[in-house]
Amino acid sequence: MHDSYWTVVGKPARAFRFHYLQPALFRVWANNPVSKRLTQLIAKRIDAIVDNGGARQIHCSIVPVAGSDCTAGHASTVGEMSNTSDRAMPKWVPKAVMVFWLGFLGALVVRELFHQLSSFLLLLLVSLFLALAIEPGVNRLAKRGWRRGSATLLILMSIIVFAGAFLGAVGTLVGNQVADVLTNSETYVNDTVKFINDTFNANVDPAEVNASISDPTGPVQRFIDNQQRKVVSLSASALGVLLQLLSITLFTFYLVADGPRLRRVICARLPEERQRLVLKTWDLAIDKTGGYLYSRALLALVSAFFHWIAFQAIGTPAPIAMALWVGIVSQFLPVVGTYLAGVLPLLLTFLESPINAAFVLAFILIYQQLENYLISPRITARTMHVHAAVAFASAIVGGAILGPIGAVLALPAAAMMQSLLSSWGQRHEVVDDELVKFTPRVKRERRKKV
Repeated sequence: MHDSYWTVVGKPARAFRFHYLQPALFRVWANNPVSKRLTQLIAKRIDAIVDNGGARQIHCSIVPVAGSDCTAGHASTVGEMSNTSDRAMPKWVPKAVMVFWLGFLGALVVRELFHQLSSFLLLLLVSLFLALAIEPGVNRLAKRGWRRGSATLLILMSIIVFAGAFLGAVGTLVGNQVADVLTNSETYVNDTVKFINDTFNANVDPAEVNASISDPTGPVQRFIDNQQRKVVSLSASALGVLLQLLSITLFTFYLVADGPRLRRVICARLPEERQRLVLKTWDLAIDKTGGYLYSRALLALVSAFFHWIAFQAIGTPAPIAMALWVGIVSQFLPVVGTYLAGVLPLLLTFLESPINAAFVLAFILIYQQLENYLISPRITARTMHVHAAVAFASAIVGGAILGPIGAVLALPAAAMMQSLLSSWGQRHEVVDDELVKFTPRVKRERRKKV
């Protein structure tokens, strides 16, 4: 409002000027939810003061609206304005502004710290999962007289040796196959082109394909050159992965070896009831994580056995290694693990015989359906007690939050939360209705031979 109006009607109340605070703050901090919420709280408090102080009547006197009667009681309004203009700013306003800025700055600091420590927190989460998984084995060895440190080291070294041998065998197989493809590329191209021409009645010239592959300026050679330039970056990435695995191993070792001491330190700060709750939750986490690994290992063994039989019959290169690859990767990478694991044996078989590759693809798809509907529900129900829909949804949510690691950790976390929720709260009798009736599955008893 222009300054000339103050000489006519008097200076408005300080509360009236608060009307400009809310739009100004919204224009500055409209994109931040924390400051926007604090601004709304401040504005609500200001509106309450304005309503109680008669600012709406002042607003009518200062800014007349066409068609409205603002002349009546004008002198009394000016008098009220002169009286309310002497009021001081409420004491809560500076405190509210200070809380607003402190909250805003605190939110920024927390967000930045979480962003910087996200990789470290993920390492701790994976280490905790591995610690819960191997603690039952460490406890069994400790009951037989082993020291917890020695038992933990033995189990961790066994896992590292097995993983290294498995990855080394698969890597050697893949490397040999790639070297064979590069050496005999012309033969593989001729066989593949012949299969395409005979099957799809095409007319592809194998000489042109070989010339395109051998051309230094062709797409194949350019791709190979680009990959050679990335050797340094790939080596640095591999070194970073090794350092992360070393960190996970160290954290897992300390969490398991000093597990009783860590639990004692935590329980010493809690009352007796909370101590029992913490220990019960910890024991439940160990049980569900162990059940998860047991079910995954059993499913991987069954999958590897059937895939070994199929690969041996079809003629896939290195059937035992490929069967172990499919079994382990398909079970420990939920949702997409089966399809990622099937790519390698399918590609190796395709290089040998495209027709055999079609049989490999068909078997992988058929076995996946049999596992989803027959094998996996029976094994998971006895080890994890998690509904199939809950397991599937938890894997999708975990993958969306933390990627492949989240998909792996989601199933034991869902099982633990389901067990905690099932023991919490009061249960009631269910009413008799058609919507809640179901027929429980009856276990068949084996007939004893007479």
